Amino acid sequence: MADVVFPGLSTDDPAAEGVVATWFVADGATVVEGQLIAEVAVDKVDAEVVAPSGGTVRILVGEGEAARQGSVIGTVG
Repeated sequence: MADVVFPGLSTDDPAAEGVVATWFVADGATVVEGQLIAEVAVDKVDAEVVAPSGGTVRILVGEGEAARQGSVIGTVG
């Protein structure tokens, strides 16, 4: 199982919180490695999140919910 991690976007505060803006896949969906699965935002900076491996997605942090940079927002396995 591979963790889907909220990327570090803020260099000023690496522990800053951001928001999971959009999940492009549903919980339980099957994805392939490198597939675009989510978009996150910190301080008006958006970033795409891709699947770290192929498998079934488990969403741990929902759309619109806050998460710290570097934290696990889902898993693929």
